[in-house]
Amino acid sequence: MAKALDLKQAHFLVTGGAGFIGSNFVHHVHRRFPGARITVLDKLTYAGNLANLEDVKDAPGYRFVRGDICDPHVVADAMKGADVVVNFAAETHVDRSIEDASHFVLTDTFGVYVLLDESRRVGVRRFIQVSTDEVYGEILDGEADEDAPLKARNPYAASKIGGDRLAYAFAVTHGVPAIVTRCSNNYGPYQYPEKLIPLFVTNALEDKPLPVYGSGRNTRDWIHVEDHCRALIAILEADDVEGETFNIAGGNERSVLEIGAVLLERLKKPSSLLAHVTDRIAHDRRYAIDASRLIQKTGFRPEVEFTKGIEATIDWYVANRPWWEAIRSGAFQQYYERTYGSR
Repeated sequence: MAKALDLKQAHFLVTGGAGFIGSNFVHHVHRRFPGARITVLDKLTYAGNLANLEDVKDAPGYRFVRGDICDPHVVADAMKGADVVVNFAAETHVDRSIEDASHFVLTDTFGVYVLLDESRRVGVRRFIQVSTDEVYGEILDGEADEDAPLKARNPYAASKIGGDRLAYAFAVTHGVPAIVTRCSNNYGPYQYPEKLIPLFVTNALEDKPLPVYGSGRNTRDWIHVEDHCRALIAILEADDVEGETFNIAGGNERSVLEIGAVLLERLKKPSSLLAHVTDRIAHDRRYAIDASRLIQKTGFRPEVEFTKGIEATIDWYVANRPWWEAIRSGAFQQYYERTYGSR
């Protein structure tokens, strides 16, 4: 049986650590294990933001490396001495994958291979490949467990399947202690405002329309990013999880229209801001996952109640207007016009 790690003095390599979930994970580890070392490797693409890590940049044991997980030399440097690798580095936005999938295939599949190969060479003790529930495709009835068929319907999800299966293959073939996690939709602070909740909140704060694809009845399960971080730590602290796959769910299924209504009510904005636009190509109507394996193995259950979590998230964007105003200009505006301007 493979024993769990003592994370108090562990050296974490967090790839994609300047992004949304990655930066929240870095903060979580720093608070929970102040004696741990943390190396962040991030390419600083449009969604990577060093402002997300401002609070930890001078912490003892913290190091930032700018680079691409597709570059073996950069990865080798960043992984020196690491006990744990948690891979958040990914291209993640479905709309962008429809526009151009090349970066998704490189980062989400080939980049995972580079990380796994170096992990095999240096002998890391745990490797988590952070994936998504989107790999199961559209789930119209019931919930997908970890053994459900992988039926990705968009290039982003397909590229994540490639990374998932490489992690499993390296675990079986080379004994790399890799674990795959498939989480539902995250929400919380530091999320790049192309995503649904921060897009809607920031648009509403500027009294701009909230673009709703199609009917707006597409549903997702939502989990607060802090609960996602807790789940990852629970897996790292569990015995005998190498080669396993775990779904991580929040148990909060909401449609786009329901999310929009909550946000507008909190911000005291009119429902007339909701603007239906032409639906996205191959837009999956529903994702739903069964997370009972994670509960049985680790005892983990989400702690953040959805109403309180979403209100705190909205309030964070209200209080941190300079953070998102710096993003919503230039290239972001050009992308926004390309995506929604003709709909």
